[in-house]
Amino acid sequence: MIQDIISKLKIQLNDMQSASVKAMTQGDHDLVILSPTGSGKTLAYLLPLAEKLVANDTLQAVVLVPGRELAIQSYNVWKNMGTGLRAAVCHGGRPTMDEHLELRKVKPQIVFATPGRLVDHLEKGNLETSNVKWLIIDEFDKCLQMGFTKEMERVVSLLPRGIRRVLLSATDMEEIPQYVNTRAFERLDFMSASQKTEERVSSFVVRSQDKDKLDVLAKLLCYLQDESSIVFLNYRESVERVTSFLKERGFSVVAYHGGYDQREREEALYKFANHSVVTLVSTDLGSRGLDIPEVKNIIHYHLPEGKEEMIHRVGRTARWNAEGRSFFILGPEETMPDFVTVQTEDFELPQKLPLPAQPKMTTLYIGKGKKNKISKGDIVGYFCKNCNLSFSDLGRIDIYERYSYVAVRREKVAGILKMSQMIKIKGINTKVEVIR
Repeated sequence: MIQDIISKLKIQLNDMQSASVKAMTQGDHDLVILSPTGSGKTLAYLLPLAEKLVANDTLQAVVLVPGRELAIQSYNVWKNMGTGLRAAVCHGGRPTMDEHLELRKVKPQIVFATPGRLVDHLEKGNLETSNVKWLIIDEFDKCLQMGFTKEMERVVSLLPRGIRRVLLSATDMEEIPQYVNTRAFERLDFMSASQKTEERVSSFVVRSQDKDKLDVLAKLLCYLQDESSIVFLNYRESVERVTSFLKERGFSVVAYHGGYDQREREEALYKFANHSVVTLVSTDLGSRGLDIPEVKNIIHYHLPEGKEEMIHRVGRTARWNAEGRSFFILGPEETMPDFVTVQTEDFELPQKLPLPAQPKMTTLYIGKGKKNKISKGDIVGYFCKNCNLSFSDLGRIDIYERYSYVAVRREKVAGILKMSQMIKIKGINTKVEVIR
């Protein structure tokens, strides 16, 4: 099973993933897996679970994560693995009853959930836990930091005794809380690998003569052109202000912070991940749990508030042995914090710069989804046959219950919308429009 998934995903396991797979499939200890952000911890525990879970109608594994984005992302990774095993995702932002109905219908072998929502389902008896053999707590350090201690303690108390526990963290912890530490943990420490990550990230200082650094940011983004970049700020209001400024000047940007509802946040991440938007402007909410490939640049518009925040911001780039860059924009009265120990170079922007780059792709909304039995093949066939597209003109396709998203080359959009007015997908009249 594991080798088939590896071949399907066309990946090669790193040392941490190989050690995790071995420990989870061959041993019987509880595990603590310490590894830097961006090192592939999600697959490190999902691959062995794919080997250990059984295809019946019982819940056997619970994956606890600190936020809804990571819950959804981990769930999607599982789906893409093609194990044939059923999964469900539970998180805030939607009615518990809707999830309960889905759980009864799906009968998942594995559930991905946030702490509060999982407690809610367990206390209401919405999940039958007698056959649960695994509890995975991903980003355990973040769960503690966000104040989920009581919820995690309650989850542990509501699950069967003797289940195997796997804690994954990107930062070391002095001790494991007593409610989790019921027996000896085997420790897999790959934190030294963070040095390798730092070697793949080049760090630069960009200086602004003005306290308001918007003009320098705009020039830097013009220089970076269509390279995927994340701009980090410390406050929601600042994210809104910077995003508005950049949009008014023709930049392809989208904002991301905790003030948006779930659908808005999902759309923002989706457009950035599928290259329909060049730049994501975010609070530190975007520094954890988001595995978006091909992020080339991290821009610290506001300096990170601590070393841990900096590590997780920079961890959004140079993933899976890729290379990346980190830019610190310093105002006239700002200096680098003592916790920034990486070597930096001063970066001088050229006098002549190109106009803001436009994205390679555009995201289209299709008003039909799983309930209409629409598949990715149906969507590909529709666009290639009826809209004169080739397979290379299409990017990421995601199908949800009642709608679908597809990324297409930006220059093809006008023709697609014109040709799609009178055409059906799988015999069904279908709404196709651009996500704004």
